[in-house]
Amino acid sequence: MADAVTVDKIVGGDHACLTFTDPDERLDLVADFVATGLRLGQRVICFTESVIPEDLSAELALRDIAADDASQHGQLAVRGSRAWWTPDGPAKSAQMITRIADELQWATTAGFSGLRITADMCWATRGTAAVDELIAFESQAARLFDDGELIVFCQYDRDSFDPLTLAFAADAHPKAVAALAYHDTPLLRICRQHRPPGIRVSGEIDYTDIAPLQQALAEALRLDDARIHVNLVRLRFIDVTAATAIAEAALTLPTERTMIVTCTESVAAVLDIVGAAQAPQMRILPRNL
Repeated sequence: MADAVTVDKIVGGDHACLTFTDPDERLDLVADFVATGLRLGQRVICFTESVIPEDLSAELALRDIAADDASQHGQLAVRGSRAWWTPDGPAKSAQMITRIADELQWATTAGFSGLRITADMCWATRGTAAVDELIAFESQAARLFDDGELIVFCQYDRDSFDPLTLAFAADAHPKAVAALAYHDTPLLRICRQHRPPGIRVSGEIDYTDIAPLQQALAEALRLDDARIHVNLVRLRFIDVTAATAIAEAALTLPTERTMIVTCTESVAAVLDIVGAAQAPQMRILPRNL
């Protein structure tokens, strides 16, 4: 069974996986993984399937990653999944492993401190043969990590894979990545957001869930720098008590710090009712899904 870790705890020689349902949370974790690799002087490759390469590069840029600059200097490559094997043929595990080995040799020869790969595994949902190659790849890849210069971070969408394949993925990876969650129930999830730094709240929140909300806000205020981001884009409902807790947290900030709240129009309306928009330390950015 994989050991659960946060994304910042992935180190050289790790083969880790993420199973996710929230696409925003997945992009946040991928962005932090990429940013760490760029900061450490590693070569970073993103193989993407459900998001086209141009859109993934744009998502990285939105999260304060200089994706275009890193790409121009050869440190970052964002590619479609087919670039992992051959342009025309079906996926083959042997080709995938050979490709990674070649990329690792190129990265070390070019002077990078290692190779960091993140891969959207949704290509394997195309049929039984693809799933078989996925299983073969995950089973045979272990030998690539012996020298500690390679890190691979595989992403599995729970809505795309069957439970059996997800269970295999959990067993095949020594580490499983998860966001730091302050509260996680079928109705409400409150978790740490890495890029931009802050918290993410999704689902429905009312007065009964004030304690974990206040804990998450307090930690963001303590850990983050001048700007604290509160992502409420996937919050369907908020009552005045929870909205007031967010406004009160913003008011504790010194004037040189800012809480940026991103939310839907309906959530923004509740924040406006409690006077949150009047707090000088708060900026509310309505955004529709």
